[in-house]
Amino acid sequence: MHYLRDRGTIHPLGSEITPRAVYLDRRRWLALAGAAMWPALSPAQTARPGKLAALPGSRSTVPGALVMDKTTPYGDASTYNNFYEFGTDKADPARHAHTLKPRPWTVAVEGEVKKPGNYDIEALLKLAPQEERIYRLRCVEGWSMVIPWVGYSLAELIRRVEPTGNAKFVQFVTLADRKQMPGLASSVLDWPYVEGLRMDEALHPLTLLAFGMYGEVLPNQNGAPVRVVVPWKYGFKSGKSLVKIRFVAKQPPTSWELAAPSEYGFYSNVNPQVDHPRWSQATERRIGEDGLFAKKRATLMFNGYEPQVGQMYAGMDLRKQF
Repeated sequence: MHYLRDRGTIHPLGSEITPRAVYLDRRRWLALAGAAMWPALSPAQTARPGKLAALPGSRSTVPGALVMDKTTPYGDASTYNNFYEFGTDKADPARHAHTLKPRPWTVAVEGEVKKPGNYDIEALLKLAPQEERIYRLRCVEGWSMVIPWVGYSLAELIRRVEPTGNAKFVQFVTLADRKQMPGLASSVLDWPYVEGLRMDEALHPLTLLAFGMYGEVLPNQNGAPVRVVVPWKYGFKSGKSLVKIRFVAKQPPTSWELAAPSEYGFYSNVNPQVDHPRWSQATERRIGEDGLFAKKRATLMFNGYEPQVGQMYAGMDLRKQF
C-alpha cells in the first residue's frame, strides 16, 4: 500500500482504501470460513496421538481461549521443548523424561489461604470440568506453537482454597528429584524451579491449570501430571510438574530472575517492542509450520491476547516491568 504524508500524519491513498460494502462482505465470508473451520478444531474431533490415557475436554467458553490458528503437530509439541530438569537441549526432555513418575502425585497448597492442604492429582482432576483450550505458546527464544490443552482455569482452585487478604502473589514450585530428573545435576539454575504470578494474573480465566494436551494426559516431557499455562506470557512462566502452589504477600523471586535478572523479569509478558538483550522479540518462527528459512511472522503484543489481558497492565512501564 502507498501513503501520503500531510503535516506529520500518514494517510493511505484513496484509491487503495477498501470500499465499505466490500469490507463488510469480506467479514461475512471470514465468519463463514471460521464456522467451517471449527469442526476441525473442536474438542470432539481433536486427533489423539493414542499413546497416553484419554483426557477429553468440553469446548471452552472463556473469551480468547480458542485460537483459530492451525495447531502444531503433536510430534513437534512433544519433542521440541524446554524442561531443563531433563536437559538443556530441546530434544532432551523427550529423550529423558521417561524416568518421571507422574503417579502417585500430590500438590501442596500453602501460605496465605484459609484452606491449605495436600491435593492428590486425582482430586485435582475432578475439582472442575475439563475444557479444551487452543492456546498460542511463545518461547522467549523466538519460536512459537499452537497447542490444544486440557484443563480448567486456575481460578477454580484458588477460589476453593480461599486466599486471605494478605495473598498478593502465587508461587509455583516444580518437582526437583535427582532420581527422576537427570538435568538437576546441572548448575544452569538453582533448583527447584520456581515461578510466580500476581494474584490478578493467576485469577484471570485464561490462566490454565493443565492436565492434558491433544485429548490425552500430559506427556512427561510437557509437564505431567499438572502444569500452569499462561498464554500471554513467555513459555518459561508456565511452571511444569507442579508440587507446590504457595500464596504469598510479597513478589516471589523466580528462577530465571535469579539466574539472569537483566534478561528475565518477573512479568515476562510477550512484548515485541522489548528485545531480549541478545536477540529481537519482534518476530517468531512457528514450529511445525515455518521452516528454518521461511519468513518469520510478526510477534503479537501479549501473544495476541491483548484484548483479554491488556487492562491488567494499564499504567505500567512495560519496558521496566518486563
